[in-house]
Amino acid sequence: MKKIIVLTILMTGFMTFGQEKHKGKRAHHRKGKMEIMKDLSPEQMAVLKTKRMTLDLDLNNSQQDKIYALNLETAKNRKYKIEARKKAKDEKNKLSSDEKYNRLNTRLDEEIALKNKVKLILTKEQFKKWEHNRESLRINKKKAIMRS
Repeated sequence: MKKIIVLTILMTGFMTFGQEKHKGKRAHHRKGKMEIMKDLSPEQMAVLKTKRMTLDLDLNNSQQDKIYALNLETAKNRKYKIEARKKAKDEKNKLSSDEKYNRLNTRLDEEIALKNKVKLILTKEQFKKWEHNRESLRINKKKAIMRS
């Protein structure tokens, strides 16, 4: 009977230890990707995103140029907003509900504008695939947030 109890305790300890280790690796892997992207310039980010889209959507040269310009504009805007949030965080300013609403409203307006611009550049099939990829990313982000 003592052997069974000791064996059960050891097995439980090994299983718990193994799961904690695996969880840490996943978080470290995600952090590594974010750290790499943080250090890139907006131009580098735009080039990488355009190349990924070219591979995924099979863009022609004209589409690549237009998508690059769009990605560059988006990346510059994102960098600017990240810097502004860092400054606000350093000053420890809390956002009011109106400021939160305005920020969310502006972000959604920008997403709608981006979607309309991309729709003009891509073919119908490419646009459907692009939308599907964006939705998959959103779902994966939600899952990752819930796991954390």
